[in-house]
Amino acid sequence: YALLCGLLVTLFLSGYLTHLLLSAYARDFMSIRLADPVNVALVSGLGQFLLVFFLAWAFSSAARRWIDPLAARVRTRMETEHRPGEVAR
Repeated sequence: YALLCGLLVTLFLSGYLTHLLLSAYARDFMSIRLADPVNVALVSGLGQFLLVFFLAWAFSSAARRWIDPLAARVRTRMETEHRPGEVAR
């Protein structure tokens, strides 16, 4: 899980920094028109939103697969070992 999270964070940071650096230093490239009102900068900015939605989906999917079963085991163990209303020490 940690390896996947590290990979996803690296993917996000590299995508964001690429967009940021291109916007700052490659203005001619970012101003290339792809359609009449649409240029590379607009497509790149919208791509950031798509990247964030994809990464959020990947994080939640990984958490559902690896973290939720562990949390369910902990919850079940605590419920069987402790009576309701009892404070765990």
